[in-house]
Amino acid sequence: MRDEKDFRALAHKILSLSTAQQTEVLILGTESALTRFANNHIHQNVAETNVAVSVRAVLGKKIGVARTNRLDDTSLQRVVESAIAIASVQHEDPDFHSLPEPAPITPVNGFSENTASVTPEQRAAGVKVIVDRARERGLEAAGAFETSVYHIAVANSLGIFAYQPRTEAEFHAVIMADNGGSGWTQRVSMDAATFDFEAMAREAMEKAERSRNPIELAIGEYPVVLDTYAVGEMLEMLAFMGVGANAVEEQRSWLNACIGQKIAPDIVTIYDDATDPLGLPSAFDYEGVPKQWVIIIDHGVAKGPVYDSYTAYKEGKPNTGHALPAPNTMGPYPEHLMMAPGTASREDLFKGIERGIYVTRFHYTNIVHPVQTIFTGMTRDGTFLIEHGEITRPVKSFRFTQSILEVLASVEALSHERLQSRDYVNVVAPALRAARFNFTGTTQ
Repeated sequence: MRDEKDFRALAHKILSLSTAQQTEVLILGTESALTRFANNHIHQNVAETNVAVSVRAVLGKKIGVARTNRLDDTSLQRVVESAIAIASVQHEDPDFHSLPEPAPITPVNGFSENTASVTPEQRAAGVKVIVDRARERGLEAAGAFETSVYHIAVANSLGIFAYQPRTEAEFHAVIMADNGGSGWTQRVSMDAATFDFEAMAREAMEKAERSRNPIELAIGEYPVVLDTYAVGEMLEMLAFMGVGANAVEEQRSWLNACIGQKIAPDIVTIYDDATDPLGLPSAFDYEGVPKQWVIIIDHGVAKGPVYDSYTAYKEGKPNTGHALPAPNTMGPYPEHLMMAPGTASREDLFKGIERGIYVTRFHYTNIVHPVQTIFTGMTRDGTFLIEHGEITRPVKSFRFTQSILEVLASVEALSHERLQSRDYVNVVAPALRAARFNFTGTTQ
């Protein structure tokens, strides 16, 4: 299965097997390859090809979902029958209205042949740049380079058919120096040809060498400069804490207390945009509904959540095209989260800080209190003391427990440069300077 014709034929074949009142078919084709390296050597190269079919059957207000990755006729018949059987024993959902109806989809380009055609040798060549530069300076590099091609097709019995091929490339590396030094780099793009491995090597090596022999600093509240990696993970946590309509309706979202209120300076704007080529463009969600641009915080004012067909009908709101594959407990989710850039250079972010902390990235973050946007974790791979507007000395990694909204409320500057990074999901974000961040301990 390589193109739209194949996916359309399979989707319609599955729909024809269903006797449910409404049926939805989601087909996810994946071709992924991964090269891992550690101790300055490649130690693993793996590849996977898979096609997964998910069938959602609707009987009145009862819904059942079944999945398979076997595409023979018997297995396809069985997965349809399983979805119907599951639906038949469910309790009715009084809030369910219908699967979505067709709507015009504006095509976006989320596919790069550069990524789709990457070979193991090409991935190895990219890794070699990092490893060679690290070895030349007596450092050790570890990380991974992954390239993926996705084919996504959605069809339902009400007339929806949507198909899009997408590509994604992700590279990350940690470079280690002696005496506690480490540095991080990461790039995510639909086009692997945009990766500058020399620049990534410099970024990680400079931090690794500069972070040798870190000092221990007193815990407490400091002004901070958060690099794009740290900002990206912070925004990812904010999304998990309730940017979907399901969380708002259940009163477990931070948005419940502040929609329409000023919660941050004018320079803070956060939105979800699936069409921006800086991210990983997508034309529709997992129900085949067109993606809509949604603003979550507009010049410091909290606006509202994203919706799928279920929550949109229940709340009487427009469907913004943010459905995840059914069934899921999260409800709609922003998969293309972005923070608007500022006007500052990287150097400008440090100006005016007499004594503060520079954080490259966060590690092992977890949610403590979603309504209060409190998360916890630690800093990693490049934490430094800022004195008189300049980075001076490396410091031991901190532990922290902090409200994200409090950080956003104290933002003083944003970089004009943005970077796409990823932990669980992709986020495009600038670096920022904030007046307050609470560090509660140091790592050992």
